[in-house]
Amino acid sequence: MRILITNDDGIQSPGIFCLQQALRQVGEVTVVAPDRPRSASGHSITLHKPLRATRYQFSDGSWGYATNGTPTDCVTLGLDVLCREGVDLVVSGINDGANLGWDLTYSGTVSAAIEGAVHGKRSFAISLAYEEEGEELRYETAAAAAVRVAELLREHPLPPHSFLNVNAPNLPLSEVRGYSVVAQGRRQYSDRIEERTDPRGSPYYWMQGNVIEDYDQPGTDVHAVRHGYVAITPAHLDLTFYELIEPISERLKQP
Repeated sequence: MRILITNDDGIQSPGIFCLQQALRQVGEVTVVAPDRPRSASGHSITLHKPLRATRYQFSDGSWGYATNGTPTDCVTLGLDVLCREGVDLVVSGINDGANLGWDLTYSGTVSAAIEGAVHGKRSFAISLAYEEEGEELRYETAAAAAVRVAELLREHPLPPHSFLNVNAPNLPLSEVRGYSVVAQGRRQYSDRIEERTDPRGSPYYWMQGNVIEDYDQPGTDVHAVRHGYVAITPAHLDLTFYELIEPISERLKQP
């Protein structure tokens, strides 16, 4: 099995290093990742400057490619140029932090998995959900979940234009309660803009905000992770709200 790995935290992140080591037991791995953090880059692509890819050596002696592009660019570069022998599976992560609920609309990690699905590849995103800054991060738990999901997709391909979003709790592997296949929950932010002034008197701005989560809705990714499960959410590219097609059509017919 040939596996393309990327992320949005950058090629130097500990998450992608742990992931590529773990997935080598499943197949042949190629890493193509951003040369710097690209968190919350969404499904953006690079159109107005050239893309570059340079060889990058990990601390274990293995090699990958660092690019100046977005996570989505990395997938396209890998599939179209750098992985000339083909790719069976696209894996994005391990993200440093959760990608739950509505995070999917912002996440560069998830968008890379989406791009894999756009290209017709089996794809999933894997994230490590922790509660507080400064916690010991259990990347090995997320890596073990990634291996399990990769083995699953090797034997059972997904339907066209679909992918999996996987979130692992930040627990020792022995304390994880299992796997839960669940719906996308609700996770949004109370964003606000903080205005500051630079030494020259010009204003600049920082995005601030707190996470608002619905912890108590069973059957969702947020609930599963908070209760010690690895949450797996099947998703697809079709964003159509089918129940609204007929009502809106009928309203438009009215004078």
